[in-house]
Amino acid sequence: MLRALLFDFDGLILDTETPVYRSWQELYESFGVRLELSTWGRTVGTISGEQYHFESLERQLGRSVDRLTLSPLRLQREVELIAAQPALPGVLAYLQDARRLGLKTGLASSASCGWVTGHLERLGLFHYFDHIWASDDVDQVKPNPELYLALLNALDVPAGEALALEDSPIGVRAAQGAGIFCVAVPNPLTRQLSLEHADLYLDSLAAISLEALIRQVEAIKKGG
Repeated sequence: MLRALLFDFDGLILDTETPVYRSWQELYESFGVRLELSTWGRTVGTISGEQYHFESLERQLGRSVDRLTLSPLRLQREVELIAAQPALPGVLAYLQDARRLGLKTGLASSASCGWVTGHLERLGLFHYFDHIWASDDVDQVKPNPELYLALLNALDVPAGEALALEDSPIGVRAAQGAGIFCVAVPNPLTRQLSLEHADLYLDSLAAISLEALIRQVEAIKKGG
């Protein structure tokens, strides 16, 4: 019996990943080089992106760049792009339906708590969550399962009675590492990455109701 619905944040509730990718693309292009999607995909769902992508840029250029100047400029562009983003399709309906069905709701994010809660409040979604766990709360973030294990403990729900929604390969591995059935729901960017290891794949939360998804998940579990 399903008792809890667990959400990722970046890329699942809010498409922050496409704007972040775009801001890094623009930076790379200002130096006459490209940021390939395959390179970007190695850091989606983690907090190590900035150092990794500066190192990648410097390897392509064969020289160092002024990170102290470039970093705040790129971040400013990222913030501008993200501030214009609404919640992704289907998110609000899932949260409302979870409440109506009596499910506990949790959020596990590798981003900082301030980042997550700030955007949730802007979107009017903060009050829907029973517990939120972010990078500030754990020693290791995704793909390590610690965030999900801590969230399950906070919600007092066993892994077998929870369902996780993730958009990235790294996030899927984190949820599955905690023993949670994980549904991949990619955004326009992560749709181009491999999500074959997910337990189930949806094009969008708007494509199927929460109740229909729960029935499908229960059928898969019984069949497996």
